[in-house]
Amino acid sequence: MSLPLVALLGGCDLVVFNPSGDVARQQGDLVLWSTGLMLLIIVPVMVLIVLFAWRYRASNKDAEYKPDWDHSIMLELVIWSAPLLIIIALGALTWTSTHLLDPYRPLGRLSPTQVVKASDRPLEVDVVSLDWKWLFIYPEQGVATVNELVVPVGRQVQFRLTSSSVMNAFYVPAMAGMIYTMPGMETKLHAVLNRPGQFQGMSSNYSGAGFSHMRFTTHAVDDAGFARWVSETKTAKGALDAATYLKLEKPSEKVPVIRFGGIEKGLFDRVVQMCPDPKRPCGGNTMGHGMGHGTGHEGQPGVNNRGAAPGEPEGALFKGNEEKTGGEHQSKPAGPAKGTQDPGSNANRNMTQLLRPRLPGASAADRA
Repeated sequence: MSLPLVALLGGCDLVVFNPSGDVARQQGDLVLWSTGLMLLIIVPVMVLIVLFAWRYRASNKDAEYKPDWDHSIMLELVIWSAPLLIIIALGALTWTSTHLLDPYRPLGRLSPTQVVKASDRPLEVDVVSLDWKWLFIYPEQGVATVNELVVPVGRQVQFRLTSSSVMNAFYVPAMAGMIYTMPGMETKLHAVLNRPGQFQGMSSNYSGAGFSHMRFTTHAVDDAGFARWVSETKTAKGALDAATYLKLEKPSEKVPVIRFGGIEKGLFDRVVQMCPDPKRPCGGNTMGHGMGHGTGHEGQPGVNNRGAAPGEPEGALFKGNEEKTGGEHQSKPAGPAKGTQDPGSNANRNMTQLLRPRLPGASAADRA
C-alpha cells in the first residue's frame, strides 16, 4: 500500500533541497546539516529503545538483574556530553549562517566558484505587496510589472520591499528564503538565480481572502534575454504613476500579468511612507519639521509649514514668540499670573498659562 505513495512522491520536485539560486542552496544545506546533527541523537535513542526493550524483557532470564542500581558516572557522561556537543555545533552553525545569509547583507559570492567583484552592480528591484498581487518596479530600467518577475542569470538582485496594507511575505523558494513586507517599512533581500528557468513565487503569510492566488512567475534569463524583455516592456502602453498605483492598490484577485512602459520617479519611496497620493503629506515630512524652512519629500513643503506661499503666514513651529497669540494654552511669554495679588481669587487655580523657566544667567529682558 505504501509503495504507490512512495512512487508518487518520487515525482515531486523538492525545490527547497534542489534550488536554482546559491542563497537558497546554502539555506537548504543548512537544513540538512541541522537535521543530520539532530539525528546523531535521535537515531541512537530510537535504536536503544528497541534494544533495551528486547534485552530486558520479562522473559529474558539471562539479563543481569540489579534492582538497587541507581547511578553510573560513565552513563551520565555519555547521556549529557553527546547532546551538549551537538548543541554547541548547532549553535556555531546557526551563528555563522545567520550572519553569512543575512538578507540585508550584499552577496559575497554568486556560486561556490564565483565571487562577487567590486565592479559588479546588482539589479535593483522594488517590490510592493498589494491586495492580492505583487508589484515589481525596476528603477534603473524605468519599467514595472504586476505578477511577473524577470531577472538575469548569475547577477545579484537587490530587492527593496514594502506593503500597501497588511504584512505579507515574499518567497521564491528556488532563489532565497522568505522576507516579510510591512506597511510603512522597507525590508531588503539579496539573492541570485544561477540557472535559467521559470520558478514560482508566492506569499507565505496569510493576508486575506485573495491570499491563495497571490502568486507570480519568476523568469531567470540570460543577459540578452533580459535586455530584450526590458525593450519589449518599454513598449507597453501606460505608465505607473500615482493615479495608476492608487487604482492598482484596490483589492483584486487572480490578476493577470500587467506591464508598464514607464514609472513615476520616487513612487516607491512614497509608498513606503504611505503617501502615494501627492495630495497626502508624507510621513517623512513630520520627522524634519524642526530643521528649518526646507521643503519636504519630493519638493513638498514641510508638514508644519504647508501652504506657506509668499505673503501667507508660516506654520506655528516657524513663528517667533512675538507672533504667537490667542488661546489660553499658549507658549507666548506671559506676565504675572492673574490673581497673584488676590489670594482668595479662583484665578489662582488657573494652570493653563505656561511660564518660561527662569534659566540661570537669563536677563529680565529674556524672561519678559
